[in-house]
Amino acid sequence: MARKCFFSFHYVPDNWRASTIRGIGAIEGNQPALDNDWEKVTKGGDAQIQKWIDSQMEGRTCAIILIGENTAKRKWIDYEIKKAWANKVGVLGIYIHGIKDSSGNISKKGLNPFAHLELGGKNFSSIVQAYDPIGADSKARYNYIADNIDSWIEKAIGIRKNN
Repeated sequence: MARKCFFSFHYVPDNWRASTIRGIGAIEGNQPALDNDWEKVTKGGDAQIQKWIDSQMEGRTCAIILIGENTAKRKWIDYEIKKAWANKVGVLGIYIHGIKDSSGNISKKGLNPFAHLELGGKNFSSIVQAYDPIGADSKARYNYIADNIDSWIEKAIGIRKNN
C-alpha cells in the first residue's frame, strides 16, 4: 500500500537526491516544490515558510527526513520533525549521502538530525530510526532503500502510535 509521506531535506544540495528517492513506488509523496515556487515561499519570510510546510504535511502518514551532509540542526528541518511528531505521524530518517546528485557526485555522511532534539526527557534519536543504506555504489544504495522503505515507513508509524 502506498503511503502519503512528507519529505524533509536540505533543498539546495539534496534536491536531486530527494527527487530520486521520491520516485520509489511505495510512496505517494507530496509534490516537490519547483525552484521558482520555493523562492516565492522563502521570500514570504518565516510565517510563509511555516504555513507552506504545515499545508504540505496535511493528510500525511509519515515524515521522511532525508539526511544529507548538512541536514542536522537546520531550523526548518527541526520544525518539520517536531511538527510531524505533533501531528501524530510516523517519523524516520534515511541517510542519502551515498546517492548521486545531478552531477554524479556523492557527499559526506551528515549528522543524525534527531540527536539534538528532546522528547519527554528522551533523546529523539532513541525513539526515531535513522537508516543508513548499504551498498557499494549509488544504484545499490537506491535499491536497498527501494527494497526496505515500505517496511521502514510502517515501523515508523507503529513507533509513533506507541509513543
